[in-house]
Amino acid sequence: MEIEVIAAKRELQGTGASRRLRHAGKVPGIVYGGTAAPMQIELDHNALYHALRKEAFHASVLTLNVDGAKESVLLRDTQWHPYRQQVLHIDFQRIDKDHKIHVKVPLHFLNADVAPGVKTGGGKPHHIVAELDVECLPGSLPEFIEVDMGALEVGHSIHANDLKLPAGVELVAHVRAENPAVASISAPKGGGADEAPAAPAA
Repeated sequence: MEIEVIAAKRELQGTGASRRLRHAGKVPGIVYGGTAAPMQIELDHNALYHALRKEAFHASVLTLNVDGAKESVLLRDTQWHPYRQQVLHIDFQRIDKDHKIHVKVPLHFLNADVAPGVKTGGGKPHHIVAELDVECLPGSLPEFIEVDMGALEVGHSIHANDLKLPAGVELVAHVRAENPAVASISAPKGGGADEAPAAPAA
């Protein structure tokens, strides 16, 4: 799925210029990286705000259209107003289709309701990690990674290295080394199958 972001080159810079842009319903931003110089841009706030609410916008290769000139970018940072639903600034990074990128990809958890630990063990599923760092070529970037909890028993967990990743996608080295748990099923309140019996009263 191609996501296009419409922007315009921003000529005026500085705090005052950025404030005037925001009052006019625009968001100042920057695109950097690659062989070209960093470019100051401006975007429509409402369109950007609604795009940022979509999960795919945060973990996809985006097509940035600046005054008709298109290039492939990744969303790298957003700054928000401390209490309003207002985007104050946005950063994009240019990418090269022949060079690997490092991106956080969201996890989608499946089949927790039919897992033995839930269905027969009465346990509670937990989503421990919401996203993972991966490396891949831009053309291999997945929108999400599935975590199948369908075989989990009470007290068991799924770790990062257990996940089946799409072709061409690898966990970033430190994630592989640490191998964090991403999902688990805890024992029901009041005890689990392996809980020790209470000591008799004196």
